Amino acid sequence: MRVWDVDPKILCRNHLLGEHREIHAIWSVIVNGRSGYARHPETLRWVGRLRALHNRHRRVVAEMEKRGYNHASPLDCDLATGDGTQDVFIDSPQRQLDILREKGCGCRIADSPPVDSDG
Repeated sequence: MRVWDVDPKILCRNHLLGEHREIHAIWSVIVNGRSGYARHPETLRWVGRLRALHNRHRRVVAEMEKRGYNHASPLDCDLATGDGTQDVFIDSPQRQLDILREKGCGCRIADSPPVDSDG
């Protein structure tokens, strides 16, 4: 599971679409009290920060639509409570850029600032 803390515009297709799926999975676990990945560190860092997760989803969806993807799975903004920013990281944003660079997957890392500036 991974929700990146870098600008979605740098993500390759696979990471962008994969993150969208992960956001929905984490949202479902937290909102619906599902047990599947409830204790996963990536899920735990969003507990109490559904507004921040909703904001991240909005940014990811905007990038998906910019690339021509259709989006039909909105998150219920009425459930987007808690802190609106995410400052808990499993890997620092700079380390996340390094991880993406090491994958050699097509993510556009070169000119990216380390932290998602509008996150």
